Amino acid sequence: MVHRLHPNLTMRLGLPLLLLLCFGIALWGLGRTAPAKSRGAGKMAVRPARLEAHVRMLAETLAPRNEAHPENLERVATYIRREFEAAGAEVEDQPFKAGGETYRNVIARFGPESKERIVVGAHYDAAGPLPGADDNASGVAGLIELAHLLGKSSLPMRVELVAYSLEEPPYFGSSRMGSAFHARSLKEKGARVRAMICLEMIGYFSDAEGSQGFPLPALRLRYPSKGNFIVVSGKLGQGRLVRRITKRMKSATPLPVYSITAPVSLPGIDFSDHRNFWAAGYEAVMITDSAFYRNPHYHTELDTPDTLDYGRMALVVEGVHAAVLAEVR
Repeated sequence: MVHRLHPNLTMRLGLPLLLLLCFGIALWGLGRTAPAKSRGAGKMAVRPARLEAHVRMLAETLAPRNEAHPENLERVATYIRREFEAAGAEVEDQPFKAGGETYRNVIARFGPESKERIVVGAHYDAAGPLPGADDNASGVAGLIELAHLLGKSSLPMRVELVAYSLEEPPYFGSSRMGSAFHARSLKEKGARVRAMICLEMIGYFSDAEGSQGFPLPALRLRYPSKGNFIVVSGKLGQGRLVRRITKRMKSATPLPVYSITAPVSLPGIDFSDHRNFWAAGYEAVMITDSAFYRNPHYHTELDTPDTLDYGRMALVVEGVHAAVLAEVR
């Protein structure tokens, strides 16, 4: 995830717009939640140790993972492809050019060919020569374990899991993002994407009071002050998808799940690969721990595997799996 916040939000948005956003947040009920249904003490379908092993592979063994090290990004793509194949997926590479180098998205397909499909994606590059454990080795680890769950699931329609390259600067927001290539290719083929789910930083949690930050003061009225929850975020006009994903995730795990549907002008709402699906006219959401609003190690050398909560990350993956199964029915 890229961080592009202006130092003075009031000046950037203008006071009238800022007040309108605050008022609108209260009306939209962005933080509306119900108590999550606990499954009790049953055995988890996702093993936290496996998530940690993937994160350590990306953040330690295969680092650095930025655009300046295409050889390492190639090694990461190969690792992800092997995991997808082990999960029983039909796997395809999607190569593309950027800055004179060749990079690739790795696509895993599950279920029968169908007119519609669900896409779940996460970017495997990191910002600069940094570990990038939460951003975004956590999302990729979740994507890999989701593949292993889907490999054991009966699916009535096509589900694509895609590991993207080049989400981070200097390519963020450009047509050279890996997800931009993928979204355009789907649009050009006339593919009908029922929903795109972006996994962007899903591993950092804190039970400390005041550990959760917000882009607007009004959000403090609707969300917890402790960063111990996961967020389903989307843009205005796509609230039904946000609510569906949130409901299914809540029903599958005891992890608190909150949602937000906001204008794209709200800083952070479009800061990942889902933005390119919005641009292509598809509905999309981002699943996130809220990135720099919570994780103090964001885009620093301290974003290491030891700082993540793999138990709660496993619950996120189980929640996403439940949401995907519900979306394909």
